[in-house]
Amino acid sequence: MNMNVIFNELPVLKSEKIVLSKIEVDHIEALFAIYDNEAVFKYCGIIPKHNKATVKKMIEHFERDFGKKTRVKWGIFTNDELVGIIEAFDFNQKVNMVTIGYYLAEEYWGCGIATEAVSVLLAFLFNEGKVNRIQAEVMLQNELSKKVLQKNGFLKEGTLRQATIWSGKGIVDLEIYSILKEEYLK
Repeated sequence: MNMNVIFNELPVLKSEKIVLSKIEVDHIEALFAIYDNEAVFKYCGIIPKHNKATVKKMIEHFERDFGKKTRVKWGIFTNDELVGIIEAFDFNQKVNMVTIGYYLAEEYWGCGIATEAVSVLLAFLFNEGKVNRIQAEVMLQNELSKKVLQKNGFLKEGTLRQATIWSGKGIVDLEIYSILKEEYLK
């Protein structure tokens, strides 16, 4: 895994439809709209935030985590508008593995944006970051997220029963999906 490429400077990643780039304070309105929506986090281990000052403070946390080389959060932008967040975290250099997660503003669900954002992130992590395994954990009920992963070549490995505590959800079952570099390159 090439941590220098991943953490030297927040990379801007692009496709024809989207750009993954740094979330700045001037994106606060769009970011707050995402975090303020209960539906967005129905199947996530994240509690919605209903206070704009709290969300603004989170932007500093994004930068802090990046500086500590523990997590990278990109804004998902389309037509220069922040419509979601995608992240890479739990970097395990011993087995060359990373976990990803993503969420979109509700009005952008079903438009292919999450699928494309995951595709762009996979290309970066496999080709430039030299990661071997990328995984994602999904609540059993989150059918839309499972489809995003499957469209990107992820395989369901199994169910982790009562495996973790997610904020606001308690102890949850999770399905684990993964893709290996050799599968991605085929």
